[in-house]
Amino acid sequence: MGKARILIMDDEEIIQDVLSSMLDFLGYESAVAPDGARAIEMYRKAREESKPFDAVIMDLTIHGGMGGAEAVKALLAVDPQAKAIVSSGYSTDPAVTGYWDYGFKAVISKPFKIEDLKEVLEKVL
Repeated sequence: MGKARILIMDDEEIIQDVLSSMLDFLGYESAVAPDGARAIEMYRKAREESKPFDAVIMDLTIHGGMGGAEAVKALLAVDPQAKAIVSSGYSTDPAVTGYWDYGFKAVISKPFKIEDLKEVLEKVL
């Protein structure tokens, strides 16, 4: 089967780089989207090419683009079984405190350690 494929949706390049490195270290394959629209496009294309993503880590707040709360709805329209994880530094946001109501399978609060990432991915996958 190979490595699990994880799609990262975040508008900050430093987060993209660090998260990609963490996922690589944990044995996952990753791809990066800068906003929700691109993430949905990449997710759909990967499914069409029979190389689907196993999970998507979505930043809640994307400056100047579609954030996680809006993007997860579009993602679930493409794939009702999608495993989306919300990622945010805003611990009191309703999409974080009630992530399941938005369609997310889990939450990971920024900043997080590699152990936190490993734990949430094992839970979701």
